[in-house]
Amino acid sequence: MGQKMQEDSSGHLRYKPAVTLESILFPLFFFGFFLLFVRQMGIGNTLNTMMNTAYRLLMDTVFYLMAISVLMGAFAALFSEFGFVALVNRLLAPLMGPLYGMPGAAALGVVTTYLSDNPAILALADDQGFRHYFQRYQIPALTNLGTAFGMGMVIAAFMLGLESKAEFSMQGPVLAGTLGAVAGSIVSTRMMLWYTARHYGKEAVAAEEPLEPVPQEVRLVHKGPVPQRIMLCMLEGGKHGVHLGFSIVPGILVICTFIMMLSNHCPEGGYTGAAYEGIGLLPRLLEQISFLIKPLFGFSSAENCVVPVTALGAAGAAIGLIPNLMQRGSVHGNDIAVFVAMCMCWSGYLSTHVSMMSTLKAEEMTGASIFCHTIGGLSAGLTAHLLAVFWL
Repeated sequence: MGQKMQEDSSGHLRYKPAVTLESILFPLFFFGFFLLFVRQMGIGNTLNTMMNTAYRLLMDTVFYLMAISVLMGAFAALFSEFGFVALVNRLLAPLMGPLYGMPGAAALGVVTTYLSDNPAILALADDQGFRHYFQRYQIPALTNLGTAFGMGMVIAAFMLGLESKAEFSMQGPVLAGTLGAVAGSIVSTRMMLWYTARHYGKEAVAAEEPLEPVPQEVRLVHKGPVPQRIMLCMLEGGKHGVHLGFSIVPGILVICTFIMMLSNHCPEGGYTGAAYEGIGLLPRLLEQISFLIKPLFGFSSAENCVVPVTALGAAGAAIGLIPNLMQRGSVHGNDIAVFVAMCMCWSGYLSTHVSMMSTLKAEEMTGASIFCHTIGGLSAGLTAHLLAVFWL
C-alpha cells in the first residue's frame, strides 16, 4: 500500500500511515485545550463539571428531545398517511419555492420546529412520504431550515412573559425578531442549497425507491380501515422517533458540554464541580470585538453580546440570561428584537448540527451547514436591528 491513501468500501474512511505529523500535534492541542479549564477550575472540578454537565444534559435535554422526536415521528407519519403533507406541499409550494428553493412540504418542518426544537424536523425527514417531495440535495438543507425556527414558540412566549418587568412593550420587538429569524433562515437555507447542489447534483431523489415508481400526484398509504391505519402510523412513527432520539445523544453531550463550559462563568461561591460551571472564555473573547458587534446589532451594552454567543450552544440557556440583564437596565426594545432573532435562528446549532447531519446521512456537509447557519444567524440579528430602528 505504501504512502497511497485508500478508501474503505463505505467511502467514509481512508487509510494513511500509522504515524504522521498529526500523531504529535493532536495530543498537544488536545491537552492544551483541557489546560484552559484546568488552570482556572482545577483538574478535579473540571472533570466533575464535565461529567455532571453531560449528565444534566442527558436527563434534562436529551430525554426531553427524545420525547419530542417520538411525538413528532408519530405526527409526521399521520400527516403523511392522511395527506396533510401533500396539502401543505401544494398550498405553500408557490411561497417556499421562491423564498427557500424548497418544496412546499418543507413548511411543515418550520411549523414542527417552531413548536418544539431543532431535531423535530428529523422525524419528518425520516418519513418516506415526506421525503417523496424532495431531491437528495435538499434534504441536508432541512437542518438549516428547521434550526432557524427551533424553540421559536418557547422563545417568543418567554420574551412576552417578561413584559411586566420591562418599561416597554414586548410585542413589537418579538415580532421584529421573528421576522429577522425568517430572513436568517432564507439566507442559511439558500447558501446550504448552493453547497449541496454542487455536492450531490440536482437529479438524485431523496426517497428510497419503492417497489414501483410513485408519481408525484399520488401518495402511499397503509391498507385497512382508518383506525388501524392511525395506530400503525403512530407506532411506526414513534419507533422512528426513538431511533432519532438516540442518534442525537453523542452530539448534544459532547459538543454542548464544552460549549457551555466555555460560555458559562464561575459561580459566586467558587468552583464546586457542579453542572453548568465554566470559564467564561467565549464572552471574554466577544468583549474584544464588542466595538464591532455593538454598532452592527445596536446592543445597548457590550454585555448583551453574551446572549447570542450562549445561543450557539443552547437557546434555553441564552434566554435565561435575559432577566438578569433586564434588572441591570441594559436591555431595550432593539436588544429584545435581536435576542429573539439570533436565539431562534441559531438555537444551539453548534450542539445539534453535527448529530442532525449525521442522522440525515450527510456528515460530509456538516462544515458547510455550520458555516451557512453562522451567516444566517448574523443576518437574522442584523435584519432584526434594522427593523427595530425603522419600526419600533
